[in-house]
Amino acid sequence: MLSGLRWLALEAKYLDRAREFYTTHLDLSVVRESDGEVVLDAGGANLVLREPGAVPRGGVHTHFAFAAPPDRYDEWHDRLAESFDLAEFDFGGAKSLYFYDPDGNCVEIGGVGDGDAAITDVFEIVLEVEDLARAESFYRSLDFEVVDRGEQRRRLRLGGPVDLELWEPQLGIADARGGLHVDVGFAAEDPAAAADAVRDDACAVAEVDGGTRVRDPDGHYLTFRRT
Repeated sequence: MLSGLRWLALEAKYLDRAREFYTTHLDLSVVRESDGEVVLDAGGANLVLREPGAVPRGGVHTHFAFAAPPDRYDEWHDRLAESFDLAEFDFGGAKSLYFYDPDGNCVEIGGVGDGDAAITDVFEIVLEVEDLARAESFYRSLDFEVVDRGEQRRRLRLGGPVDLELWEPQLGIADARGGLHVDVGFAAEDPAAAADAVRDDACAVAEVDGGTRVRDPDGHYLTFRRT
């Protein structure tokens, strides 16, 4: 149904400041710029920085993770430690480091990437949800599979490189929080069919250029565009 992540959008209070952060500290290159928006290349997907304005706005205090090749992890750690008070966690062989961008988003870099680039993809996005069972049911209808469960969280996998973490309100590692009104885009062979799978449970469904946009029960925006 869905075949991979196309973008994650974050709200930036000051666009120049956010652009500088991601291009300087993480070497992300600019794909394109327009009034109120900067699109950055994050490997397999794009990171979109968006000023407050039209809906969808982009997520706030969103915790998300970049994948880096395991042999580049120490390089990232040493480089970022010069500028940030890093938190680090070992997931049993795969390490991740955590730090914050100027808008309060918790950025993770995990040594799980496959490829030669310093950043290969976005491999995790955390969404805050009000009702965990309801949110799990919604995303399972889009063919996400539950791969891990906690008392207040679920981890779902699409089958591609990205996982969604659904969190009831809480603080995670490095005091990270799930994002609010997050805007994510997915590739889909049939965007209309993907929207139909959740139409009865969605807050809104609308046709957009090249696809279909759905608003989930917690106010997150999912856009499905043709592969």
